[in-house]
Amino acid sequence: MLLSVIKGEKRHTPRKKKQIDQEPKRVNLLVDIQAKLQEGKGAGYARWARSFNLKQLAQTMNYLTDHGLLEYAALADKAAAATARHNELSAQIKAAEKRMAEIAVLRTHIINYSKTREVYVAYRKAGYSKIFLAEHEADILLHKAAKKAFDELGLKKIPTVKSLQAEYAQLLEEKKKAYGEFRQARDEMRELLTVKANVDRLLGTEEQEAEQEKEHDQR
Repeated sequence: MLLSVIKGEKRHTPRKKKQIDQEPKRVNLLVDIQAKLQEGKGAGYARWARSFNLKQLAQTMNYLTDHGLLEYAALADKAAAATARHNELSAQIKAAEKRMAEIAVLRTHIINYSKTREVYVAYRKAGYSKIFLAEHEADILLHKAAKKAFDELGLKKIPTVKSLQAEYAQLLEEKKKAYGEFRQARDEMRELLTVKANVDRLLGTEEQEAEQEKEHDQR
């Protein structure tokens, strides 16, 4: 049935739905597409034929029908919302990964600080002796590096390794959950953007927008 409509053998008649409230009449995207294809074999059809085939068109029209996206504004809003959700989850995952990396580094500094604290105290009591430094240089350097890291982070109180491990585990769990949603959001966004791009090419929306931008730039 759908391919017959696409080939022009039959005319698509959208199913009528009962409406409780009277709404303004809206143009049906499927009707728009069908009308565009029936314009003839002119330049517009030639441009479409170079970038489409019947299978792509059938998939696009099926998607619009199955998801109830029969108005261009609804399709554009859905694509924008999917993109926003994808970007939100992506930012959430990156923020979690950044904090997890910070925790890993901070945990190392805390362990080094704890292991070398006694050596550094002895070094200080020795009046920062060069001989003592030469004998314990590795430990002293580790201790100084840890103190510098704490200062740069503005830590007034050094967190415990246990608390950092608990935070890391929570972030890892949140990241796993977000990533599962992210993959679904990514697939939905890609599908919607593909469908919208197909519709834009079919209806010449891209050309209209490009022309409007050109006119705006020339003002």
